[in-house]
Amino acid sequence: MKFLTGMLWVFVIFSFLGWLTELIYYLIKNKRVTNPGFLTLPFLPSIGIGFLLLYVFALRFENVVMLFFTSAIILTLYKYFASVIFERSFGFKWKDYSDSKYKINKYVSIWEPFVYGLLGVVLVKFAYAPVASIITAIPFWAAILIPAVVTVLIIVDIIISCVTVIKLRNNLKKMDNISRLLDNEEKNVSDNELRKEYERRIIQSKHFRLRLVKAFPDMESFDYEKQLSDIKAHHNLLLKRNNETYENNIMNKEDRPFAYGLSLSKLFWLFLIGSFCGTLLETVWAFFVEGHFEMRVGVVMGPFIPVYGGGAVAITLCLYKLYNKNDIIVYAASAVIGATFEYYCSYFQEMFLGTISWDYSDTPFNLDGRTNLLFAFIWGFLGLVWLRYLYPLISRLIEKIPKKPGNIITVILAVFMVVNGVLTIVSIDRKNKRAENIPPQTVIGQFCDTVFTDEYMNFMFPHMGTKETFAKEREQKAKQALKKAN
Repeated sequence: MKFLTGMLWVFVIFSFLGWLTELIYYLIKNKRVTNPGFLTLPFLPSIGIGFLLLYVFALRFENVVMLFFTSAIILTLYKYFASVIFERSFGFKWKDYSDSKYKINKYVSIWEPFVYGLLGVVLVKFAYAPVASIITAIPFWAAILIPAVVTVLIIVDIIISCVTVIKLRNNLKKMDNISRLLDNEEKNVSDNELRKEYERRIIQSKHFRLRLVKAFPDMESFDYEKQLSDIKAHHNLLLKRNNETYENNIMNKEDRPFAYGLSLSKLFWLFLIGSFCGTLLETVWAFFVEGHFEMRVGVVMGPFIPVYGGGAVAITLCLYKLYNKNDIIVYAASAVIGATFEYYCSYFQEMFLGTISWDYSDTPFNLDGRTNLLFAFIWGFLGLVWLRYLYPLISRLIEKIPKKPGNIITVILAVFMVVNGVLTIVSIDRKNKRAENIPPQTVIGQFCDTVFTDEYMNFMFPHMGTKETFAKEREQKAKQALKKAN
């Protein structure tokens, strides 16, 4: 059971990390957000299966050289046969190395085995152990249920996506038949009717089919290349029209303003603004709901709560293309994304720093005390307001910043936030070690002991503690309530 659970976790985690890596790669390459996967969900099962093969066959090798060559052979063969099977089954190819000088047949680049070998060494030696430690820290029932449910969802998504590819191919075949009729002089149907039917077939290829075309712009069809090109052209036209309704579409790069579109600069500014707005919201909440003023921040320098900034970025990335959808859909999606993000922020803070900054264990419908249904509803409201009203306004204001000063300011603020984050992590760690009378071992630790003292940390993070301290506080509150009742 333990080995099977580990296999499921490896498949799920690395399918997601593979998808996230591809997302970041294409974001940097194309300067826009694109779902890079074959599936609708944020997973690349092909990468998950590859890492699963390493987990099964390569984990036993202690020798780095043997591990390198084993990983290179396993992943290269897997990539080759997976490409052949997909191509023969569906008649499409996502990547083609036929014109490359450095290739193994037309499916694998000659450099890929070297990359796969290095990847295998890094994963087995450095990645699998942290993943295993995270899995062992999760409750037994959750460690089995979570990857099992996600795997089932992935399988369902695979089936839907395969059906979509088959339907796309059938539609291309019908479009090809129409093209042949147009070229044929002996026909019973007028050219006008055939062209209308051809255009209808192009327009019919939307939703899931257009998502595949968008995710794989280099996708090619063996038999229906012209028809697929027409669908791609239609997709690009729709994309252009949609962008023009939400923000100006400027084709000339020189005319584009600062942080144009959903660029990395824009995402950083959204994170910064969201983090600042989070501090304002928490301060107002403490004053009006809890009846007192207190400092609520997430870093040691500046009025920023990165949980809110990260939530703003996550909601923007996930729901950016849903701006014209029903408010209920946007609200529900924002609630799920926000609550999930809040849960994992709390989880990883406890995992790596040994502390937590909030605990909802005494609230109804909570999940491990890290989030609850009420705050999921609040995240839904914040996401809806953000996507509908705040993001378009803030996006345009950001783009009004002059280019050169904007780039300089962005770099300065990015460096500041990175340093701020590092000092925050070190300061929290030093606070815990000071309680155990452990002296600092580095210059940074000495600096944090001098500047970010216990008094400073208690003022900046009044609610930060451990599971045990929060449990004691709940017990004391319960005793006080019982005394008042008596």
